[in-house]
Amino acid sequence: MTTELRRLRNFIDGEFRDAADGRTTEVVNPATGEAYATAPLSAAADVDAAMAAAEAAFPVWRDLVPGERQKVLLKIADAIEARAEELIAAESENTGKPLALTRSEEVPPMVDQIRFFAGAARMLEGRSAGEYMEGLTSIIRREPIGVCAQVAPWNYPMMMAVWKFAPALAAGNTVVLKPSDTTPASTVLIAEIIGGVLEELGHPKGVFNVICGDRETGRLMVEHPVPAMASITGSVRAGMQVAESASKDLKRVHLELGGKAPVVVFDDADIAKAVEDIAVAGYFNAGQDCTAATRVLVHESIHDEFVTALSKAAADTKTGQPDDEDVLYGPLNNANQLKQVAGFIERLPGHAKLETGGHRVGEKGYFFAPTVVSGLNQDDEIIQHEVFGPVITVQSFADEDQAVEYANGVEYALASSVWTKDHGRAMRMSKKLDFGCVWINTHIPLVAEMPHGGFKKSGYGKDLSAYGFEDYTRVKHVMSSLD
Repeated sequence: MTTELRRLRNFIDGEFRDAADGRTTEVVNPATGEAYATAPLSAAADVDAAMAAAEAAFPVWRDLVPGERQKVLLKIADAIEARAEELIAAESENTGKPLALTRSEEVPPMVDQIRFFAGAARMLEGRSAGEYMEGLTSIIRREPIGVCAQVAPWNYPMMMAVWKFAPALAAGNTVVLKPSDTTPASTVLIAEIIGGVLEELGHPKGVFNVICGDRETGRLMVEHPVPAMASITGSVRAGMQVAESASKDLKRVHLELGGKAPVVVFDDADIAKAVEDIAVAGYFNAGQDCTAATRVLVHESIHDEFVTALSKAAADTKTGQPDDEDVLYGPLNNANQLKQVAGFIERLPGHAKLETGGHRVGEKGYFFAPTVVSGLNQDDEIIQHEVFGPVITVQSFADEDQAVEYANGVEYALASSVWTKDHGRAMRMSKKLDFGCVWINTHIPLVAEMPHGGFKKSGYGKDLSAYGFEDYTRVKHVMSSLD
């Protein structure tokens, strides 16, 4: 007996629609490896329709006083909170994530982040008015940019959707958002929720639109003449393609790309606490996090002790089905990602030592064992490139200078952490580490008030915080004669 697949649809101008040409793709639950839904494979006609809706809605949304936009965002936060269990179920089916962790670690921050940006909507500020030339007063206007084309990734589909739409809408922009082709379900449900709020409060339906599709759909969005800004969270390759496409008409670009976070553990660190916290920060979400604590640098004097303790922590870490409350993480997102992670292990150089893990778990779904690899050199592939899986590498260093050299010696620059009881050392390292975030004696906490974003091939622009909010605005100088 064949189970009928659920039918996901685009959300354009307040209506759910199939792709204009009727094409679809299958959506697979990574915990089972089986298709559970179909989603539109949107093409040029669908992108045109979504952009037209967002463009038509922009003047009205832009001209609302900030307090009115705040009311909408607060209502959206309340609605997401009220329908949390539906979103959790959709996200777990999207990603295979544990239900309990999605409930505790994703929905509350999402709601908080929307409420933060609701408040930020009323805090658009510029330099104070003043006379910088005799007889003339200058003022600064902070204005929305326009229509924003946004592409969210598959590792945190719900939360990254929030990171995209919340600051954009708060600043007065309108949105066309595309989820990953492997994880559209929760974003389509968010569209239903936001659409309901907009309709209830009498705002234009085209303020928020969702179209499903693949890389080609994303390219069409970025190259479309309507959007004034393109924002993407994804791979370095995808970011470079977006930057190239956006350059054709000089769109503003916001890129949050890959990471290879160094975790620098000095010989005075609390080893037990470091191991416990690093294991969680490395294996959470199956290591599919650009900030994951997966590249550990340990002082040579404690290297062996640390590796032994970390390997035991890894062996004690569980992966499994979403309804198992004892698991820390679920499957890798898709078959290609499983192949990529396994490939890194298969290609390990002869000098590397596989301490634990390194294999698929079970025959159903895309689960991979928590893995620790030691004995690595700085130029090894697994050190230089993002694995994006539950694999923690360990290297040793001799002194502070070498720790900095190894930590900075990759093309990514998103996040990092330092583990030491020496305050002066922690401050020196936070200055020398070339990363957008430096945690000290912790790794991975994020708050709405603080910026998230990197340097180098990790992209540019900030998510979260007032800095992220300002990224969705433009600055205009107005000068008036006093005569």
